[in-house]
Amino acid sequence: MLNYYNRLSAKVYDMDKYIGRSFGDVEYYCERLSDCKGVILEPGVGTGRMLIPLLEQGLQVEGFDLSTEMLDICRKNCEQRGLVPNLFTGKMEDFSLKKEYEAIIVPTGTFLLLHQREKSIQALKNFYHHLADGGKLFIDIFLQTDLTIGEVSTKTWELDDGDIITLETKIVEVDYINQYTISHHRYEKWRNGELILTELERFPLRWYGIEEFKMLLERIGFGDIILSADYQFGECPTDPKQMVTFEARAHKK
Repeated sequence: MLNYYNRLSAKVYDMDKYIGRSFGDVEYYCERLSDCKGVILEPGVGTGRMLIPLLEQGLQVEGFDLSTEMLDICRKNCEQRGLVPNLFTGKMEDFSLKKEYEAIIVPTGTFLLLHQREKSIQALKNFYHHLADGGKLFIDIFLQTDLTIGEVSTKTWELDDGDIITLETKIVEVDYINQYTISHHRYEKWRNGELILTELERFPLRWYGIEEFKMLLERIGFGDIILSADYQFGECPTDPKQMVTFEARAHKK
């Protein structure tokens, strides 16, 4: 089994999705969470691209990630800004804490990395369990519009020291029944034309229908569900390429 977000891929993520870069999501989450008085949890916190702006806004935010490489970068990014949040290693489907949160956020499609249906449902139940009564869950999902097996795309990044990192991506499996794809990401680091490091990453992505995901949230116990397309609050999606944010409240009493 190949892991994802190891040394090279975590480095590329930090370069490509650097702190301060927004796709409209940073402003959206800062506004939607601005009146949050309790603690917020971000599963899949990554390198802190969303966490840090929320902390700098004065919000109380904790985060966890499965990748220790991503967490190391996140801690460094926080330290550079004088921030010391609670960060820990964990999985969405089985983290267990003796506390409840006012909000849980999973932006930018990170939730789709749980490609196995059972684990994704368990993660949603886990989120519900860790929310206070009336607490809110925010999850971004997107539809997969390219299911072409074998087609290769390549990206390149140049580091400050002149080294080059390349990324070759191709879909190697599409499971239409269980609604997920598996891609292989091949990272290579080059120095003066010589390959010095390489990683092969198995990258799964699940897809959901919009109504399917809404009904799944309702079945778990969430209510007051609001959909927002491309971080425009309350605007229903009209294009399959739009990011869709689900905002749902946990009703426990």
